[in-house]
Amino acid sequence: MHPIILGTAGHIDHGKTSLIKALTGVDTDRLKEEKLRGITIELGFASLTLPNGQRLGIVDVPGHERFVRHMLAGATGMDLVALIIAADEGVMPQTREHLEICQLLKVKRGLVVLTKIDLVEEEWLELVEEDVRNFLSKTFLEGAPIIRFSAVSGQGTSELLQTLMALGAVVPPKPVSGIFRLPIDRVFTIKGFGTVVTGTAISGQLRVSDLVTIYPPQYKAKVRNIQVHDEYVEETLAGFRTAINLQGIDKFELERGMVVATPDSLRCSLRLDARLEILPSTPRPLKNRREVRLHTGASEQLATVILLSQEELAPGESGLVQFRLSKPLALKPFDRFVIREVSPVITVGGGHVIHINPPVHRRLQKDIIKKLELLESCPEAERIASHLEESAAAGLSRQELVQLLTLSAAELTPILEQLQKDGRIIAYDTENNRYALKTVVAALQSQAVQRLQKFHQTQPLKLGLSKEELRRRLPENLEVRLFNYLLVDLEQQKQVAVEKELVRLAGHQVVLAAEQEELANRLEVLYEKSGLTPPTLKEAGTAVQARGSQLNEIIKLLTGKGLLVKVKEDLFFHQSVIAALKTKLVHYLKEHQEISVPQFKDLTQTSRKFSIPLMEYFDAARVTVRVGENRRLR
Repeated sequence: MHPIILGTAGHIDHGKTSLIKALTGVDTDRLKEEKLRGITIELGFASLTLPNGQRLGIVDVPGHERFVRHMLAGATGMDLVALIIAADEGVMPQTREHLEICQLLKVKRGLVVLTKIDLVEEEWLELVEEDVRNFLSKTFLEGAPIIRFSAVSGQGTSELLQTLMALGAVVPPKPVSGIFRLPIDRVFTIKGFGTVVTGTAISGQLRVSDLVTIYPPQYKAKVRNIQVHDEYVEETLAGFRTAINLQGIDKFELERGMVVATPDSLRCSLRLDARLEILPSTPRPLKNRREVRLHTGASEQLATVILLSQEELAPGESGLVQFRLSKPLALKPFDRFVIREVSPVITVGGGHVIHINPPVHRRLQKDIIKKLELLESCPEAERIASHLEESAAAGLSRQELVQLLTLSAAELTPILEQLQKDGRIIAYDTENNRYALKTVVAALQSQAVQRLQKFHQTQPLKLGLSKEELRRRLPENLEVRLFNYLLVDLEQQKQVAVEKELVRLAGHQVVLAAEQEELANRLEVLYEKSGLTPPTLKEAGTAVQARGSQLNEIIKLLTGKGLLVKVKEDLFFHQSVIAALKTKLVHYLKEHQEISVPQFKDLTQTSRKFSIPLMEYFDAARVTVRVGENRRLR
């Protein structure tokens, strides 16, 4: 049988802790102050094996209004709720608030336990029960079993156990195939073992010796031991109340609200897009930019609510919002949350997360509202496409998609493969499993072609644009490997030509005017005849009667065509001269193994002005390698 978590709810001093002690023998009030005051302040935990063998993990929550935040932390992962109502007092303020919280967290099943029945007469008990049924009307507990119970006499124990068995039989199991997640609700140390955290595993499975990450700080740790129901086990599954002994991390580094999870499975964010529902009982509308207390998992923090779809949210209404968080959270889509006023501290509403890492949105924008409504209801394939569209030129890796979705890498892979077959996405980097939306790739390619067209129009004498310069003229967040994919694909389509570091349109040719053609020919002849002692640019300009930009354009053109070789600033050689020298140098080194600077000067019959730059050129061209002051063949 799969594990089930039973949580208590109800007003202070209505007998939640006494009920658990009567069923399990465990007193969940463990703090000294709790013993002295007779109330639950912190979360308490116990376990119970039902007559049919079903194991229940039980979470005892505080009933005092000051400790509702602890109640919210304990509600994480709750499968069933036992709403505790004292027969001598009936429905009280925290009874209402706890029930509203359970509704907001979408707890689907539960029962009511009327406690302290030994303190009232039968007639009074009938009236209280009738009042409770009216109170539960139109809630998820409408029609739920109501068990009369006395912790003093034990009356109702058998009926309560039978009811728990019946309810437990219809609770669906939590997913164990996805990533492991456990919101931390307690942190402590055990002498000889070290740091221990507890919580309810809400998805996945965890084994001893597994590596985990604690979010949001992203601390790394190793699982030393696991306990479930006070027993050491080799693995724990979603749905179990679990204690994890962590190796490699200290207690002071951790706190309630952090999440133990599979490494690289969550993304921390300071913004959340969500669907928010305001309770009908809320006394006033929720205004834009209201600061609230946001409770999710076992965490609590301040957040500012940005209303995206309405000017304000009235009691009973729901709408799309963006939360601007005071500190990072690591959540998944469809995680539940509750919001409470900062002051007075009352529950306002709750809902579910839609997007865990959204950009900043402008309010009341139809396209944003439509996108979020799509994300809220669409299949996973459409969610993937939406996230890839949003990432645009940056693309996303498979692991980044895992962080944004509720799927594990294994569950995600077949969906990605189908999207590729359908021609909707492109795997532009198979080694690192990176993807982009095909429409985004097509738009980027169109932009690249347009940038080249404009470049050729304004710079007709240049052969092409450098790869780096072209990338800079495209969107700033363009991922380098996606840019390389674009060029290769455009080249295969014969739209562009890539020659070393230059990119040009496939049909582009430099067409020189007669005067420019004649100047280019004179310069080429000049450098070819100059051999290993070429002129400076100034000397070349004087020789061919050209100056400034006119000379520079033709020099760059000849260099781009490979007719001239730039050895260093202001020093160019004809390519045939460099080729002949390379042949001569390689032959010399094969015969003599190495060559010194004086020997190179003798070989080339040049001064240091030319020989040193030439030697450095051949080093850079990976023909030679420097060893001390000499060169050898690489």
